[in-house]
Amino acid sequence: MENTALELAQNGKNAFANGDFKTAIQAFSQSAEAYRQAEKPLDAAEAQNNLSVALLQAKRAEEALEAAQGTDLIFAEANDKLRQAMALGNQAAALDALGKTENALELYRKSAALFGEIGEGDYQETVLKSIAALELKTGKIQDTAYTMLESLGAAKKPSLFQRFLKFLLRIVR
Repeated sequence: MENTALELAQNGKNAFANGDFKTAIQAFSQSAEAYRQAEKPLDAAEAQNNLSVALLQAKRAEEALEAAQGTDLIFAEANDKLRQAMALGNQAAALDALGKTENALELYRKSAALFGEIGEGDYQETVLKSIAALELKTGKIQDTAYTMLESLGAAKKPSLFQRFLKFLLRIVR
C-alpha cells in the first residue's frame, strides 16, 4: 500500500511539474487516501498539501483551502515546523485567492514566523513578500515597506539590488 501511495505522490509531482494539474490533482488525492488507509497521517497531510497547491494552480481555490485545512495541526502535533509553516502558507494562498485578505495575512504571518524560527530564510522571504503584496493591495503602504525590509533581512545572500533596496527602505522608515 505504501509503495502505491509513494508512486501516486511521485506521479502527482511529475504531472505538476509538466503543468498537467488535472492529473496531479487526481494523483495527490489518491495518494492522500492511500496514506490514510496505511495509517500514515504525516504523509497523508503532505499529499493533501500537494493537492492544495495543484488545486490552486487549477483555479479551484475553495477546494485548495479544504485540502490544506487542518494539515498544519497534524504537522504541529508531530513537531514538524517546516511542513507546518508550508501548510499555513498553502492555506493563506487559498484564502488570498478567495479574497479573504485579513485571514490570509494572519496565516501568512504565522507561516513566516515559523520559517524564521527554524532558520528557513528563503521560505520566510517568500512568505514575507506575499504579505507585502497583500498589504500593498490593501493600501497599507507603510506596513508594506516594513514587511519588505523584513523580507530582505531574511535573505541569506542578498543581491546588490536587494542591499540597495534595503538601504532605501531604511531611509523611508
